[in-house]
Amino acid sequence: MSDYKIETKCIQSGYEPGNGEPRVVPIYQSTTFKYSTSDQMGRLFDLEDSGYFYTRLQNPTNDAVAAKICDLEGGAAAMLTSSGQAASFYAVMNICEAGDHIVCASAIYGGTFNLYAHTIRKMGVEATFVDPDCSEEELNAAFRENTKAVFGESIANPALVVLDFEKFAKAAHAHGVPFIVDNTFATPINCRPFEWGADIVIHSTTKYMDGHASCVGGAIVDSGNFEWEAYGEKFAGLTTPDETYHGIVYTQKFGKGAYITKATAQLMRDLGSIQSPQNAFLLNLGLETLHLRVPRHCENALAVAKYLKNHEKVAWVNYPGLEGDSYYELGRKYMPKGTCGVLTFGLKGGRDASVKMMDSLKMIAIVTHVADARSCVLHPASHTHRQMNDKELLEAGVRPDLIRFSVGLENAEDIIADVKQALKSV
Repeated sequence: MSDYKIETKCIQSGYEPGNGEPRVVPIYQSTTFKYSTSDQMGRLFDLEDSGYFYTRLQNPTNDAVAAKICDLEGGAAAMLTSSGQAASFYAVMNICEAGDHIVCASAIYGGTFNLYAHTIRKMGVEATFVDPDCSEEELNAAFRENTKAVFGESIANPALVVLDFEKFAKAAHAHGVPFIVDNTFATPINCRPFEWGADIVIHSTTKYMDGHASCVGGAIVDSGNFEWEAYGEKFAGLTTPDETYHGIVYTQKFGKGAYITKATAQLMRDLGSIQSPQNAFLLNLGLETLHLRVPRHCENALAVAKYLKNHEKVAWVNYPGLEGDSYYELGRKYMPKGTCGVLTFGLKGGRDASVKMMDSLKMIAIVTHVADARSCVLHPASHTHRQMNDKELLEAGVRPDLIRFSVGLENAEDIIADVKQALKSV
């Protein structure tokens, strides 16, 4: 499907039915797959043949949807996970082990910050967090001999920092490590991280890709561009024999598919964070309209951002698609079609006023979610980032009064009318 435009890929990629086969991707709701001989199944367990034997490792429905996401991002191989958090975990731990280190932009989703700052530290992997707006010198100073990866979000949740891909990619590659990007907010419709030097892209498919708040999921896409064997000692898990598969060397046997094959054969085998085929089916329905929904989200968000910017009770508004925003120029560079449908703002009355305004909304709901068809709001300091201390909140770009506003697909005038009446209560 590589020759088709991205709009066509949203609909057609990943699955090509033959004569008399289902037109829509079938749901293979089965844990197991039958074979005629023991040898046939044994070869699958040895990674000598490709095929399906247990859904924890692979499933035809999941593989079709993963292939679509892979094509949308322009990658070489992809896999689905049970959630975006699982994708964040697998992407790093597929190449890290106890004693290793990663460099990470500090302005990221609170759950991911906690995962890298605390959870993987207990496993022996340490993270150094850097301001995404740091100088090249400051960024390079964060690297160590045991650094294995660099991580950042294309558009930070909820800080809405637009990552300078070229700066981070340059630093990562100068130190011989892959650059991993969470492209959840921008989606491949608006941003193409591989074209700017990223090596691996992850998604919380729960957000715009699903688009309807119907199923949790994640995805990892490998560009196939990082030369693992050029740094063989550093990435021994990929470039030396895996004794759990009779000495297979992933880079030699699977080429550009080495990273994803290892993540599937090792991490998914042992940890089991698989996406259910039912969720993958629903995700695919969302992907088919991704190219239609994302522009409308951006259009509505810009209208709301302009309204809030001119309101006397609003102290500040962050939206990278709004002219004058501190990340407007970076957004135009890396995301010329638009950024996302999420904006943040605060009120002159501070934290209490922000909470009161949210509680006064009628159509727009307070939910622990973002980036679906329905408009919703959240107070990160009280909700998604609640586990972070004040210093960590500031590092992640979360102010005490910050309201995260995920602008949906409703009529923009109705969205603004609800905001207007809620602001009257403040």
